[in-house]
Amino acid sequence: MHARKSFVILVALVGVLFGLAPIAVRAADDKKESTKAKPIVAVFRLRGPIVETPGDENPLFGTSHSMALVDLIQRLAKARDDEAVKGVVFTLDGATVSLSSAEEIRQAMAAVRAAGKEVYVFADGLTMSDYALAAGASEISVVPTGDLWLTGIYVESPYVRGLLSLLGVSPDFLHCGDYKSASEIFMRDGPSPQAEEMQNWLLDSLYQSHIRLIATGRDVDEAKAREWIDGGPYTASGALKAGLIDKSQQRSDLEASLRAKYGDNVKFDSKYGAKAGATIDFSSPMGMMSFYSELLGGGKKKKAHKDSVAVVYVEGSIELGAASGSPLSFGGKSATSVAVAKALDEAADDDTVKAVVLRVNSPGGSATASDVILAATKRVKAKKPLVVSMGDVAGSGGYYVACASDVIFADASTITGSIGVIGGKMATSDMWGKVGIRWKEYGRGANASILSTARPFTAEQRQRMQAWMDEIYGVFKDHVTAIRGSRLKKPIDELAGGRVYTGQQALDLGLIDRLGTLSDAIKYVAEQAKIEKYEIRVVPESKNFIEQLLSGLTGGDEDDAKGLSLDAGRAAGFQAAGGRATLLGAALPYLKGFDPERVSAVTRAFLRLEMIRREGAVLMMPEISVRN
Repeated sequence: MHARKSFVILVALVGVLFGLAPIAVRAADDKKESTKAKPIVAVFRLRGPIVETPGDENPLFGTSHSMALVDLIQRLAKARDDEAVKGVVFTLDGATVSLSSAEEIRQAMAAVRAAGKEVYVFADGLTMSDYALAAGASEISVVPTGDLWLTGIYVESPYVRGLLSLLGVSPDFLHCGDYKSASEIFMRDGPSPQAEEMQNWLLDSLYQSHIRLIATGRDVDEAKAREWIDGGPYTASGALKAGLIDKSQQRSDLEASLRAKYGDNVKFDSKYGAKAGATIDFSSPMGMMSFYSELLGGGKKKKAHKDSVAVVYVEGSIELGAASGSPLSFGGKSATSVAVAKALDEAADDDTVKAVVLRVNSPGGSATASDVILAATKRVKAKKPLVVSMGDVAGSGGYYVACASDVIFADASTITGSIGVIGGKMATSDMWGKVGIRWKEYGRGANASILSTARPFTAEQRQRMQAWMDEIYGVFKDHVTAIRGSRLKKPIDELAGGRVYTGQQALDLGLIDRLGTLSDAIKYVAEQAKIEKYEIRVVPESKNFIEQLLSGLTGGDEDDAKGLSLDAGRAAGFQAAGGRATLLGAALPYLKGFDPERVSAVTRAFLRLEMIRREGAVLMMPEISVRN
């Protein structure tokens, strides 16, 4: 009750701060006009990132332009089967679409076209990854003043050893595997020969995936696709002349042509297939009463489910503990061991869930958390079919959690593998000395200071760290060989060692089983469960806004609270010891005025140090920033 009273006060304060009128919650489809007699053109406006995990929008802080990949694919499938839908339009307004997401959307677009319906793409301009998506359409149009930056793909990896020297910081890292290069950005001024070799084989495969998508989509040979790329960039008129697009026109011209084709009464439905939800009405005084009624009732009850295929997400860095679940929290995505294991156990114990897909989009992280999640996948597999679907990235710890699955799906452009371990620390005494601070250390035990940031490892400490990491590495390799067995095309030591692969390369080497999308994985696992009619359910289900706020105010359930307390204590200790906050804070003044994308890559690199400091050794991929 105290939490609910606090929330009422919070809502009032938010209303004052943001100038909100009384809020009324009403069904989004209350005012929808009947469309039974009208032909429909389903319009999908891609205005932000295509994200993995579905989430609820936050009515107090505005509408997010992101769209969940699984929701988009399901909406396209509905448009494919709906006789009222005559065509589909994609508008790309600053969309952020990864190559692997483009592959998945392309498959859904092809299904729509196979059903005899045209797919149109309209954009103000196109990048390389945008065009890989757009090439799957029946017709591509760009505004007359638009540009096509079809110039290839470009990869950058930051090396911050020189900056660390300026800060007075001495990096000391170890690794298992010659190709396990995640720590090189701290230790070196440039890549090792092994890292250079690996970057080039990745780039070759990613580039080939772009070529394939463009060539098949535009019905040209690969030589022509390469010629187009090498001839870029293009103006809209230049792209039209080259055959890259079909029309150079304004949005109103596209609308007019579609009305001429499908009839003046055609309905352009930008919310087609979207789940009905709550919207904000600023006009009704009764709305606040309805809002508080839902709040004090604890949110709506979950409805009973039909037979289903559950999708459990492992997205972001893999970490120990649990997330807050509060919509007032901001930060990067993370897959915590408590939350993911709990979701897998829920799916395993739910009799309406007949099969499970573990969707992995993670560069890895904590070895311990990865093992907790792996154990939970084994509990699911003991009860019902389980497969893995890999998204953009499923490497290192992201590959580790996939090991229990008998069948692994990935896109051709998925980044995976990276079987190896890194560990180490930053020695920061010289940095403190630059501001006149000295530390006096005391310890008992020969290796009490092994993870201290005061100085690099001694020879004995280095030996002990390496032996400990080698043991973790051995467990990782054993998991892979125990599950993959004869499917591996080479001895494990020739596949591991930190080597990173694309999905196509991983398939050729036996590290995955099939090239396919999330939809393919769902269809396959449903067949294994022998179900024909089923719903697709994300586990855990998204909380509505009220439930999120109540959870945030009360601290969530007991397990979540324990996880948060542990994480908060560790984070506070790390900052006090001169870790993430101090080191990144010291570095940022040197980065002012630089290219924001490059600064972001350097920042991500520094933020990885917190997990390494906390756990000593991690299953983490190298930082790879693809720009195109």
